Amino acid sequence: MSGPVRTGGDASGRVGIVLVSHSAAVAASVAELARGLAGADTAPILPAGGTPDGGLGTSAELITEAAKAADGGAGVALLVDLGSAVLTVKALLAEGDELPEGARLVDAPFVEGAVAALVTASAGGDLAAVTAAAAEAYAYRKE
Repeated sequence: MSGPVRTGGDASGRVGIVLVSHSAAVAASVAELARGLAGADTAPILPAGGTPDGGLGTSAELITEAAKAADGGAGVALLVDLGSAVLTVKALLAEGDELPEGARLVDAPFVEGAVAALVTASAGGDLAAVTAAAAEAYAYRKE
């Protein structure tokens, strides 16, 4: 399987975003939605969904590849969908050398957080601002 394809702008100097889902289709669709809503010249946002053989699950290999591809030197925000994705990212962060320096697991809703993170990163926000914007998406009310 080939590595992740960078889409949506130059990574240099901007926070990269990786969407970790149990489903490749879900991760790719959320990335596409976020890019569509964020507009032109977005920060890099890459999906890391499913397993290398196309099944459901999470893959440390795919997450690592996407994080390295999204890294422009300003940090990488990793948003996850479900429990074992959290555990996989935490394990990679604990290893210390698998993910780029400045990689951070973000506690945020997957879809709304991805959009908020991408808009903020694309506007030049640093990793703290991107993380905060994504986390603030928990407060979005739908009533």
